[in-house]
Amino acid sequence: MPFYKFIPHEVKFFDLFDKQADKMVEAMNCFKEFAEKGIFDDTCIEHMRVIEHESDGITHEIIDSLNKTFITPFDREDIHSLANELDDVVDLIYAISKRMRLYKLKGKNKDIIEFSHLIMRSVSSLAGAIKGLRNHRQPQQIQEACIEINKIENISDQLRDAVIQKLLESKKDPITIIKWKEIYELLETVLDVCEDVSNIVVSILVKQG
Repeated sequence: MPFYKFIPHEVKFFDLFDKQADKMVEAMNCFKEFAEKGIFDDTCIEHMRVIEHESDGITHEIIDSLNKTFITPFDREDIHSLANELDDVVDLIYAISKRMRLYKLKGKNKDIIEFSHLIMRSVSSLAGAIKGLRNHRQPQQIQEACIEINKIENISDQLRDAVIQKLLESKKDPITIIKWKEIYELLETVLDVCEDVSNIVVSILVKQG
């Protein structure tokens, strides 16, 4: 029997990455919904925990498949990095949700809502880029999505600085300032990681030629 018969060709990395991207969007959609309600309670955290657990499962499946597969659709290092960075986005969203509950930060906060809308735009664009990897020979849509992610990250830098400045000017209690400053910085970090993932996607496109 030819050697290639023993090579598992049917590992569906693209399907797994699509699922991972969907979990990322689901996690952010959940966060945005709770931010708009101004409530990060036990129900919210449990919902987010389930999504984060499912995302972890997909990541482990990708890594496990990578370890068992001889032929992959693109570089093994890129597959590993892409899987872990996508999972990091979900982990961060979950961590921020838990921190909101821990710090008892209740009520609608228009800055958190604005951040959540920016992040939602970014993860939606990122999901589109991930799903476009199946057709890497038509890279325009992927490139446009990655450019959009970069633009959003630049906007988020400005937003973070503006809201922290406003926080320092409007709040007197140092504990309150520390809590909100940490949340704002973590939200901006989500957008940094989204940009990191988009850079991996661009690198894959370049290597695929």
